[in-house]
Amino acid sequence: MYEVWIRRHLDAAHFLRGYGGKCEELHGHRFLVTVKVRAPKVDERGIAFDFSALRKLLDEILREYDHSLLNEKEPFDKINPSSENLAFVIYRKMREKLPKEVFISAVEVCESPDACAQFLPEEPQG
Repeated sequence: MYEVWIRRHLDAAHFLRGYGGKCEELHGHRFLVTVKVRAPKVDERGIAFDFSALRKLLDEILREYDHSLLNEKEPFDKINPSSENLAFVIYRKMREKLPKEVFISAVEVCESPDACAQFLPEEPQG
């Protein structure tokens, strides 16, 4: 089994409804998003999953949220735009775009260098 991952940034604002602390106020982050995928084998080029293709897929998803107020974007107009929920939404959108034989092992969203959340799906996918 091979695992490859990419990291991209997302600049966005949000506020957490019902939080009961300062994060309930409007604020922004430079989120660091990491997507890890697993593939059972490499292709004839020796590549499990092309970094460029993975980056392109993630960029398409992040473009929708970049430089926005997450609370105004679907589904965060109904659910809190927490790092946990953001990781799950990115996972769900990536799953729709990836080949069935590629397994997403983790989606991590860091809102600061020392505060991250991961969504770790259980097999099987697709």
